[in-house]
Amino acid sequence: MSDDVDRLPQTGAFVPGPADPPEAADLDDDGGRPPRRRGRGVLLVTALVVLAAAGAGTAFLLRQDDGATPAAAGARTATATVTRTDLVQTQRVDGTLGYDGRYTVAGSGRAIVTWLPDAGTTLERGDRAYAVAGVDVPLFYGGTPLYRELSEGVADGPDVRVLKRNLKKLGHGDQLADDDHYSSGTADAVRDWQEDLGHEETGKVSPGDALVEPGSVRVTETRGIIGAPAEGELLTLSGTQRVVTVDMPVAQQQLARKGATVRVRLPGGATTGGKVTRVGTVASEPETAGRDGGTADRDTAAQNATIAVRVALTRPKDVGSLDGAPVSVDFTSDRRDDVLAVPVPALLALAEGGYAVETPQGRLVRVRLGAFAQGKVEVSGDGVTEGMRVEVPSA
Repeated sequence: MSDDVDRLPQTGAFVPGPADPPEAADLDDDGGRPPRRRGRGVLLVTALVVLAAAGAGTAFLLRQDDGATPAAAGARTATATVTRTDLVQTQRVDGTLGYDGRYTVAGSGRAIVTWLPDAGTTLERGDRAYAVAGVDVPLFYGGTPLYRELSEGVADGPDVRVLKRNLKKLGHGDQLADDDHYSSGTADAVRDWQEDLGHEETGKVSPGDALVEPGSVRVTETRGIIGAPAEGELLTLSGTQRVVTVDMPVAQQQLARKGATVRVRLPGGATTGGKVTRVGTVASEPETAGRDGGTADRDTAAQNATIAVRVALTRPKDVGSLDGAPVSVDFTSDRRDDVLAVPVPALLALAEGGYAVETPQGRLVRVRLGAFAQGKVEVSGDGVTEGMRVEVPSA
């Protein structure tokens, strides 16, 4: 490769490439006047290509002095293949790894707390959540707590349905109907459940006999004290699903689409997949924004406003026991599918403007540039074909 042609450095940016100059139509790769490489005897020529993606730019300065460049003259080359591929543009946003959901368990009276789980414990349906006065309080799944005494003759309600569904899942009352009615069969199933727990077999259920949460939970903190009255907060819980929470700047909210796949970068450099499961609709301002109430403060608050985005991990095991760890999330902002691409260093800047690639036989083939991403650039033009070999600088 000659020393009178400039090459572009490699980049991961993804942007539309510059258009060919007007004289490109007069150049023919096979039969017309061939593209001219930059000569050594020209005056200082500087070409600036600005590659901007999602509000962030990368600038490349292509510079040719009027003297020979020893490094270029003796540069070694290798070859690469023109490949058909997908180029994906991403925007990286900071996030925090944790668990989905937050719940607080409050005591319901002055009875003495006799057992509490350790932080980090995972509780499933039927597991002991805590104990008061020596009586275990198991975990039920549902959306309505047991807020009243339940027995035969009580008015129908969603709390009855929660009770019956959990009794059936735990093996008590296999024939229970999935409805809101507390029947004699429900009372029998309750007695069977109470016998299994070692409780008095009354056939009635009182508030506090079971803890109702949306699903399995993880104990994040034990706040109650064994031996003290069961008043105030006893436990804080979270869901068991591993998620990443992102405070997405409002200006970039279009990147977060529910159901979209993302790439999560973990501490230490490893990556794992994820999917956007929730996108907030209410913008939040920084706590310190707009304190003085002036126009400048309001403008700053608007610029710094964010929406909450939740990302579920595709492979939760990849993150191990990390909790509350800082991570970053790569959101796809654009993509070009099924295009021809070459490594960015394969590009040659031509003296008359525009770009070319060089074959191992020394033939220059003019190319039109499209998108830059993942260290590659989309190329097209007469004579550019899939599988074609082009030269690139070799380390």
